Amino acid sequence: MEENSLFMKYLLIVFLWTGYCALHSFLISTGFTNLMIRLLKHWYAYYRVFYVLLSFILLVPLINFTVQSDQNIIIAYSYPMSVIRSILTWGSLIMFAWAFFFNYDALSFFGIRQILNRRKTKNISQPGELKRNGLLGIVRHPMYFALIIYLWSQTSRVVDIVVNLVLTLYIIIGTRLEEKKLILEFGETYVRYQKEVPMLIPFT
Repeated sequence: MEENSLFMKYLLIVFLWTGYCALHSFLISTGFTNLMIRLLKHWYAYYRVFYVLLSFILLVPLINFTVQSDQNIIIAYSYPMSVIRSILTWGSLIMFAWAFFFNYDALSFFGIRQILNRRKTKNISQPGELKRNGLLGIVRHPMYFALIIYLWSQTSRVVDIVVNLVLTLYIIIGTRLEEKKLILEFGETYVRYQKEVPMLIPFT
């Protein structure tokens, strides 16, 4: 009976995280954002802020529920694994922050730049320049790579493994979907970039 209860609990967690990932991806999909552009017109400049806020608001209770659902530690890190874990954790955080602030436009990520530019005649959806400097010259999606490393370096409970599997699969699928959007945006330039720089694993 207890085993069935645990299975249902983990199944619920998989369902909730999968639902969150699906909603998160749908709200930023090309089809839905094109619909929002037509409906909101110049007010679409505020959509990215709404998207980020909604993602955060939904994520907080989901993380809280997941953490409280399982307190049983099954993996204890002792020396030297504790050192390796710390290196992976801090290395992934530094890589994520470096890519976020130096390789990407943080203001655009949060939707601030879209709001600042909303009164300009330039189309807010107009493609920008394809960046290949810094970490983007090593791996096409350094933030996603860093996130995967961070997730698995925090694994200590069964629920961590369950959530990490869902999120890793989502990152891989989401990255491939994002690649299709980038090909539409940058065309042959991005296709050449794909051939020269690996998608998620550096130096492969």
